[in-house]
Amino acid sequence: NCRDFFTRWFMVISPFARIAIPMLFTKPSIKVAPEIYSMRNLILLAITILLPALLLPGNATARIDIDISSAELRKVPVAVPYFINSAKPGKIKKRGKAMAATLAKALEFHGFISVIPPKSYGGGQQNDWLDLEVDFTVIGKYTDNGKGLVLEIRLIDISTGRMILGRRYRGTESKLRDMLLKFADEIINKMTGEPGVSLTRIAFVSEKEGIKEIYLTDIFGDTLRQITKHRKIAVSPRFTADGLFLSYTSYHRGNPNLYITELSQAKVTTPLSQRSGLNMAPAWSPDGKTMAITLSHEGNPDLYLMDRQGNVLERLTKNEGINVSPSWSPDGKQLAFVSDRSGNPQIYIMTVRSKAVQRITFVGNYNTTPSWSPKGDLIAYSGHYENMYHIYVIDPEGGRPTRLTRLWGDHESPSWSPDGRQIVFSRRRGDDLKICAIFRNGAGLRVLFDWDGNESRPQWSPRPF
Repeated sequence: NCRDFFTRWFMVISPFARIAIPMLFTKPSIKVAPEIYSMRNLILLAITILLPALLLPGNATARIDIDISSAELRKVPVAVPYFINSAKPGKIKKRGKAMAATLAKALEFHGFISVIPPKSYGGGQQNDWLDLEVDFTVIGKYTDNGKGLVLEIRLIDISTGRMILGRRYRGTESKLRDMLLKFADEIINKMTGEPGVSLTRIAFVSEKEGIKEIYLTDIFGDTLRQITKHRKIAVSPRFTADGLFLSYTSYHRGNPNLYITELSQAKVTTPLSQRSGLNMAPAWSPDGKTMAITLSHEGNPDLYLMDRQGNVLERLTKNEGINVSPSWSPDGKQLAFVSDRSGNPQIYIMTVRSKAVQRITFVGNYNTTPSWSPKGDLIAYSGHYENMYHIYVIDPEGGRPTRLTRLWGDHESPSWSPDGRQIVFSRRRGDDLKICAIFRNGAGLRVLFDWDGNESRPQWSPRPF
C-alpha cells in the first residue's frame, strides 16, 4: 500500500515539482517586494505538497459514506463471486459456492445491499464488473491443509480498482460460518461506520412442541436451539447486556418465577427470583449490573430494581396502577415502561434517580411493550389502532408517533437490533403467529422464520463481545 501511494504521489507531483521547485530557489527577473517573493514561494510549496492529496483517492481505511436512513436510498450493487480453492484455482467447488452464498445472505439482510446473483455472470472472479454495473465486489479464496482452514477475503471498490478491506482468517471448519459473517459485518462497518448484526441472535417463545418454551436462533433461522425444556409455560426471554446469559420466566413450579441460564452450556439454569406472585420480564441495565423487573409479592404489580443475584435494591413504582414491560435508555438513566395508572395502558418514562415520571403516548387507548432504540432517539411500541395492533415509534420526549406497520394482523412485542436499524416483532394473522422484522423507516417488512408452531415475544441479542 505504501509503495502504491508513493508511486501515485510521484506521478502526480513530478510535473509540478519540475516547475515549482526551481522557482523556489530562483529570484524573479523583475524587482518585487521581499514579502511578495516569500509569499510566492509559500504558495508554490503548498501547491506542490497538497495537490496530490487533493487528487489521489482516499486511503484504504477510509469509510464509505452511505446514508442508509435516506428514504431515497438506492441499494448498493455488490458482487460476491464463488470462492476458489487457492490450491485448485481453475475449478469451482460446491464448497466455494456455499461460502459466497453465506456471505451474500448476510450482506443482503442489512437492507441496503443488493447482491448480483452469481449465476447471472457465471460466478467467476474475473469479470467486467463495470459492465455489470457493480459498485463493489468481494473476492474470496480458501486453503485447507488438513490442519485448519485459511480464508482470505477482499472488498474491491470497482470505481478505483482498489482493495478497501482485506482480512485473513484461520480456524477450524466449525468456525467457517463465523469467519464469513464477521467479514460481512466488517463490510457493513466500512460502508456505514457501524458493524453489522450478522453474528447476533434472536430469542423467542415457541409452541413448536405444543407448549410455550424458549428458543434461540441466528438471525437467518439456519440454526435453532431449544433453551427451556420444562414442559411448562416459559415466557419473556431477556438477554443480559453482554449477551452471554438469557433470563426468562417459567411456570414449571407453579408460580411465574425468574430464571437465568448461561448460553455457553445447556444443562444448568439458576433461579433468580421466586417471590410469590409475578416475577416478570426483566430489563437488564446497560452496565449489566442490575435489572428492572415487575414483582407483585407486595400486592400490586410494580417495578423494582434488582441485582444479578436476585436481591431487591429499590422499589421504583408504588401502587400507581399496574406497571410492567420496562426498557432502559442506552445511558442507563431512564426507563420506559407501561402503566394503566391513567385508566388504560400507556407508555411512560421514568428518570431512575429522581423517580420522576412522564407519560409520552396520548394517541390510542392501548399502548404497550416499549423498546428503547440503542441509538436512544426512538422508542418502539405496540399500539391498538382500528381493531389491530401495530408497531409505532415515538421520540422519548413524546410527540406524534410514527406508524411503521400497515398490513393487516396484530403486530406486537417489538425489539431493536443492536445497530438500531431494524425491529423484530411477532405478527398474528388468524391462528398463525410468526416472527417478522422491519426497518426503522417502515420498509422491508418480512417474515424471518417459518417453522412449525406459533412464535412470539422475540428479543434481539447484543453483538457478541
